[in-house]
Amino acid sequence: MTPLINLAAEPKSAEVTDWAARLGWVAGLLIFIGFVYWLMRQGWKWRGTLQSGLPELPAVPDTLGEAKLELSGRYHGSTTAGQWLDRIVAHGLGTRSRVELTLTDQGLAVVRPGANDFFVPAEALREARLDKGIAGKVLTEGGLLIVTWAHGETLIDSGFRSDHAAEHAAWVEAVNSMNSTNHASTTEGTAR
Repeated sequence: MTPLINLAAEPKSAEVTDWAARLGWVAGLLIFIGFVYWLMRQGWKWRGTLQSGLPELPAVPDTLGEAKLELSGRYHGSTTAGQWLDRIVAHGLGTRSRVELTLTDQGLAVVRPGANDFFVPAEALREARLDKGIAGKVLTEGGLLIVTWAHGETLIDSGFRSDHAAEHAAWVEAVNSMNSTNHASTTEGTAR
């Protein structure tokens, strides 16, 4: 009988790795990840096709007039108004980016480096509010500035976050006061 100590001291070679099986699993995993990415991209394209009836976005005019408010921050996307998960991707509205917002008497200029700029005329602005989320982005209560505006037959919510969140309240007040002024002048014009 061999003492146990001698058995433990015997040299033992390491197990040989089955490289073919390991490479097969890695290749399968990469193919699966590529397939999931392709499906996500097809879904994004399909959503854009469904929203193709949305008219082209108005371009930012060359002369905006005097700025009431300006904001630097992030654009987090746009959704159908009241449906915070129904992202709109047509015309680049689904692309997140940095943003420079300028509010004037003419409307809201949305300048996005690396993405499509657009302009929301003053008569298209409906309201502004503070909220906590929009498709793909959830923050603390009041962390997002949501501007609701009309584009064609569609009401759209666009989400912005200022680099200085304390600015949000002033934006809500300014956009809502513009909307009430526009609504009052429209009502007067209709009554005459």
